[in-house]
Amino acid sequence: MTDVPNFVFSSVLLGVGLAMDAFSVSLANGLREPGMGKARMGAIAGVFGGFQALMPLAGWFCVHTIAQTFAAVQPWIPWIALILLAYIGGKMLIEGLRSGDGEEPPPAVGLGGLLLQGVATSIDALSVGFTIADYTFSMALGAALIIAAVTFLICLAGLRLGKTFGTKLSRGASILGGVILIAIGLRTFLSGVGIF
Repeated sequence: MTDVPNFVFSSVLLGVGLAMDAFSVSLANGLREPGMGKARMGAIAGVFGGFQALMPLAGWFCVHTIAQTFAAVQPWIPWIALILLAYIGGKMLIEGLRSGDGEEPPPAVGLGGLLLQGVATSIDALSVGFTIADYTFSMALGAALIIAAVTFLICLAGLRLGKTFGTKLSRGASILGGVILIAIGLRTFLSGVGIF
């Protein structure tokens, strides 16, 4: 018998911890596209929430099936996050530096870029599969859904904040957003290799 309140509380805390990178990227996306509508905000937050749910489940599955393969891939996770976020952030930074004052900035990110952001911000959640390895599948699924809901709400807050400040920052928002993404990639990399 599971202690349901403790399970939910632990899953919410795990969700908050895992959602911080996605929050920062959402903030950058909101900065970049201050005119973003509610449907787009919901879609972006939904992508981040979906990836944050999928990765712990994938990690849980790996622990229960192919743990040795997952252990071999784990050292590469910080490198993958660094490369993806540096690429996306660098692209935003360059676009921000090239855009003129009178030009309308392009949308924050296309579908492909959004999926890359989702993978980059959630790839470290694969290792959560190890921390929930003793869960049954239904418990792992429940935890993943709670993590997804928490991430969704946190990302909506990040997008809203980014939109508010993006309107005030105008052209510089793209530059700031790119710098934020690159910084997240570096922090993820440094903590993943044990430096930070």
